[in-house]
Amino acid sequence: MFLDAWQAWLTGGMLIAMVVVLAIGRFGPDLVMMGVLLVLLLAGVLEPEQAVSGFANPALVTVAMLYVVAAAMKETGAMNLVASKLIGRPKNVLEAQVRLSLPVAGLSAFVNNTPIVAMFLPALSGVARRGGFPVSKLFMPLSFASILGGVCTLIGTSTNVVVADLLRRENAAGNPVTEGAGLNMFTLALVGLPIAVLGLAYILVFSRWLLPDRTKDDGAEAADGYYVAMRVPEGSPIAGKSVEQAGLRHLPGLFLSRVDRRGDSIVVGPSFRLEENDTLLFVGRLDSVVDLQQLRGLSPVEHEDKAPEEDPSYRPNLRLIEAVVSTGSAFVGRTVRQAGIRTRYGAAVVAVRRQGQQIQGKLGDVLLRAGDTLLLEAPRGSGARFSSSPDFYLATERLDPAALRHDRAWIAMAVIAGLVAAISFGWLSPMVGAMAAAGAMIALRCCTGPQARSAVDFQVLIVIGAAFGIGSALQTTGLAGSIAHELIDWLRPLGPWALLAAVYLLTTAFTMTMTNNAAAVLMFPIALSIAGEADLNVLPFAVAICIAASCEFSTPIGYQTNLMVMGPGGYRWLDYTRFGGPLTLLAAAVCILLAPLVYGGF
Repeated sequence: MFLDAWQAWLTGGMLIAMVVVLAIGRFGPDLVMMGVLLVLLLAGVLEPEQAVSGFANPALVTVAMLYVVAAAMKETGAMNLVASKLIGRPKNVLEAQVRLSLPVAGLSAFVNNTPIVAMFLPALSGVARRGGFPVSKLFMPLSFASILGGVCTLIGTSTNVVVADLLRRENAAGNPVTEGAGLNMFTLALVGLPIAVLGLAYILVFSRWLLPDRTKDDGAEAADGYYVAMRVPEGSPIAGKSVEQAGLRHLPGLFLSRVDRRGDSIVVGPSFRLEENDTLLFVGRLDSVVDLQQLRGLSPVEHEDKAPEEDPSYRPNLRLIEAVVSTGSAFVGRTVRQAGIRTRYGAAVVAVRRQGQQIQGKLGDVLLRAGDTLLLEAPRGSGARFSSSPDFYLATERLDPAALRHDRAWIAMAVIAGLVAAISFGWLSPMVGAMAAAGAMIALRCCTGPQARSAVDFQVLIVIGAAFGIGSALQTTGLAGSIAHELIDWLRPLGPWALLAAVYLLTTAFTMTMTNNAAAVLMFPIALSIAGEADLNVLPFAVAICIAASCEFSTPIGYQTNLMVMGPGGYRWLDYTRFGGPLTLLAAAVCILLAPLVYGGF
């Protein structure tokens, strides 16, 4: 039953205002959409139960649990393991793009895109430096490949999960328009896989001409950075390998200055073979030193990396803290070894930085001065203790663990495989499967409870929940039906493919100004009304919404991973338009052409 016309006009006006405010970008999408939801509540357009029903939606829980699963893959280094095996040491840009595109697209079909891109960025920086390739030729293809892989499966992106749940809800309500329509694990692959294949081919062929040639120089930062000593422990997988084979040559933002072996200090080349108990001396910037601490096969000189997980000294349970030595500190004039920082604070010094001056000698023999910055490994929550100590001016605790849980990598991958099998064969619903996988990751200690909680992106969850409420307003006021009716009147002479194209293009336009999840939720009731009034199969429209909400490559704000690579790759807005614009149109053309042919009903 439609409500008064003024309520439909109010809903439409708020929708337009929301799009404009989001396009300006001054306020976060969660604040804007919750504000719109509040106005609709105060105006009586929505009942409280309708407004907040999205926050109890199974799709919301599924998305939250998938964040935990992705966090476990990151904390165990499972994605690093896959990346290092598959990327290898390419000889040219094209080979590097091939080696990154296939594993990234494959992984993103089953794991959230954001941590995949975050984990591959440092690996690709090393590839670019070793091969002399411009990073701008690799980072945007990395983001685009992750997006293309995500449209191939139900759990590839949160958008797919949301649209699948919208279809499920309509079926549960007995809506004849959606009868028999649903998205299973690989339903989207019938259209998503051809788009991914053609999209990756486009990237490999046209990136040569359409991507800029820009290289970021990290050498200056590395030369005046932290001085850090790492040991090759017994049983290390890099023992017996050369410096280059171990991936330690031309690390991004790091310089391997020498190796200490049995009392000798050796300046090494790429062919130098590492042995157990070698001490490697690096100089580099902070983020690169943090990455080095988490590298499999190396440990700080004070650690043997053999502590049981229950032991508080187990490195994945520790945090890295930056602390500046104060003028009145008792450590001034003493060496790192003499200072007794471990005895006094329960912390290990893993790196030292002295602004404007390089440090020589062994790490334990470095004579501390006021103003030196120490990188310490300490139990979680120790940052406040260091900040209040007279020995330090200030201290900053990083959220990253001191080391990854490498021993759990294969367990995490087994859990992912179980999740895919359970949903694919219908043993568990997506929500129950995701909850089981997240619980298994925590129970099997692939990640901790605090890591799981911090991994969940609550801004995304708020946007999804609010979008469900706004979508309900589109339906209850009859606004969605009115928009659908107008589109049918305009496009009926052009046939059903024109209606599908209109839904796809509107979803793309929404995605350019708001999050992809919000765009999908708001477009769904309009697509549902179009399918019902035109007597067409709703599944091609649902698939079009999933793909259009993800495959927006022409702007850096079209997808989160595009923003992630913008700064590190040195990209400008027009770089996305020039390289991503044609890819956006290619994905649209393939989806609009294939979806009705594959799913029928036109």
